[in-house]
Amino acid sequence: MARIVLMGTPQFGVPILEALMRCHRVLAVVTQPDRVAGRGRSRRLASPVKLAAESSGVAVLQPARLRRNTEILRALRELGADLFVVAAFGQIIPADILAIPPHGCIGVHASLLPKLRGAAPIAAAILGGDEETAVTLMLTDAGIDTGPIIVQRRLAIAPRDTTETLSRKLSHLGAELLIETLPGWLAGEIEPRPQDDTQATYAPMIAKSDGAIDWKRTATEIDRMIRGFTPWPGAYTSYRGKTLKVLRACPGFAMSACGISLRSTASATLPPQHERQVPGTVIENEGEMAVVTGDGLLLLERVQLAGKKAMDAKAFVRGQRDWVGSVLA
Repeated sequence: MARIVLMGTPQFGVPILEALMRCHRVLAVVTQPDRVAGRGRSRRLASPVKLAAESSGVAVLQPARLRRNTEILRALRELGADLFVVAAFGQIIPADILAIPPHGCIGVHASLLPKLRGAAPIAAAILGGDEETAVTLMLTDAGIDTGPIIVQRRLAIAPRDTTETLSRKLSHLGAELLIETLPGWLAGEIEPRPQDDTQATYAPMIAKSDGAIDWKRTATEIDRMIRGFTPWPGAYTSYRGKTLKVLRACPGFAMSACGISLRSTASATLPPQHERQVPGTVIENEGEMAVVTGDGLLLLERVQLAGKKAMDAKAFVRGQRDWVGSVLA
């Protein structure tokens, strides 16, 4: 049974923590400081990893930063861990901390490295239309997901996967792979292999503004965007000056099947059937609510108007006058 410190923050790290607690001794968890939220920033929100650790009686450390932090460096050294495990911690681990455990620091990364290094590999895989992704265990170094690979396991991306559902699958896969791999790693039986940096791609951090829908993009691209940005930051547009979140949708029939084509100039009203349509125009076809895009129609399934509850698109339409023919921006 190894003595382990886990560094992690979001829900992705929880199944990994739980698996480690079942099979090894988790000495402590290092996670990001509590976030402030609510009106007046009066509430403090603990990370999912912190909540899971506290519920199991595991010590929690929450440094604002790791680099040049003598206090956290001393605390980690005093724990006497055999191994550190990093699962979506949210900070680069400095070299002086990586050097502490005798068996190194294993990172659990949600991509087929060297593809999609960086902060948001799961969303990036969906946005890119990838058919599969993976979990990689690597020997963490001071770079951004650049350490040598210990083992990898692939996973198919389902057609309707979101970042939320795919994260859940990958976190459990990562926990399983970690527990399978640790005995051989601790026994010195596994030799990691260097990454091929020439094949590297990157998945940068996502900003809230990334969720704004550009209706001139294709229906397929917007569908990937909606799924890739679920649960955060969400995909959104503007309707009557209010933010409208598109929570669930799918690419629909080709516009040519409806006799519809596009025009580039904006219009606030729905042109007659079979005339040219503006990207963002809401139409009804065979009882389905759809939005014209740069290529194809996007069928709306679930939406949420600012200040309102989320609801099915058909229920939403019943409470909105002049919905059909409006142009979402």
